[in-house]
Amino acid sequence: MSHSNMFSIWHNKRRIITPKTIWQRLHFDIPLLLGIIILTGVGLIILYSAANQNMGMVTRQVTRLGIAYVVMLLVAQIPPRQLAFWTPALFGMGVILLIAVLLVGHTGKGAQRWLNLGVIRFQPSELMKLSIPMMAAWIFKDKLLPPKNSLLAVAACLIILPVLLTAKQPDLGTALMLACSGFLVLLLAGLSWRWIIAACVAALAGAPIVWHFMRAYQQQRVLTFLNPERDPLGSGYHIIQSKIAIGSGGFYGKGWLNGTQSHLHFLPEHATDFIFAVCGEEFGLLGGIALLAIYLYITGRGLYISTQAQDTYTRLLAGSISLTFFISVFVNIGMVTGILPVVGLPLPLISYGGTSMVTIFASFGILMSIHTHRKLIGG
Repeated sequence: MSHSNMFSIWHNKRRIITPKTIWQRLHFDIPLLLGIIILTGVGLIILYSAANQNMGMVTRQVTRLGIAYVVMLLVAQIPPRQLAFWTPALFGMGVILLIAVLLVGHTGKGAQRWLNLGVIRFQPSELMKLSIPMMAAWIFKDKLLPPKNSLLAVAACLIILPVLLTAKQPDLGTALMLACSGFLVLLLAGLSWRWIIAACVAALAGAPIVWHFMRAYQQQRVLTFLNPERDPLGSGYHIIQSKIAIGSGGFYGKGWLNGTQSHLHFLPEHATDFIFAVCGEEFGLLGGIALLAIYLYITGRGLYISTQAQDTYTRLLAGSISLTFFISVFVNIGMVTGILPVVGLPLPLISYGGTSMVTIFASFGILMSIHTHRKLIGG
């Protein structure tokens, strides 16, 4: 064997063990992973204070994060073409599970949202957070964009079905996010502004009908949003205390572990839905801006991955996942600051909880799969 061949073999082996190659084999997107690690680290710091230094809650959150990271790693290994192949079956299974929830679902806190599998309780609507944008993108995967109206109508019907089944549970907050994830695919596919304006007009016209079918507590949330001071010790208590917490933080905040609204139990749900108020009180406007910047970085990286995708399916799916993630952040911060009604959505990767966290990490795994399974063209 010649010296040149021996050098070539040695050089190839050396390339195999480089850190970059290891990350490529794991199908991790380093910029996205870095943003996620920073966000979850900041989240644990905020949660420690919001939970009144309860290490038990922090430990459980770390365990859930560990499981979620493993889920992200596993999903990242699945090639996008395989995801596209499984999409119709995944969507169909999700719809069947939603119907099963209405028939034999487990009821908790006045809502029938779970299926009891014996070992765990499973919430099928979480599965639909992924399968709806996947199915909507799958419909357009081999079609010219912008799509024909007939194809848009088919996609809209497939989106509306699981949204209505979820709203029936009732779970209005999740239903709105499901509708948003599907609508974003239609928007990115080239939905005409005429249809968007028509949909907005129809929504306004149908608002009185929707109000009639809303449950009493849902109507109360809307009324509280319009005027929280109408019942300061009742339905308006949450949002009033949240505003007090955020306002008292000022620009720099009171300092970590020095918040009073949460530690003295004035602020309800301070470790879950209203955890951003804890951040605002202890880290001030500056801390809130920094947290929002991390969210914007992750969203921006997801949109960049969307622009680099090499087919319609992955481009629409990555765009929808990225924008839906940011909208969920916007909705939570909006309801905590009083500019949106309270709908019971957690702050992604910050609020205490595990069900939605696994879904979010699975969506990050899809983004990484889309980016790392690309075929490099031109060298």
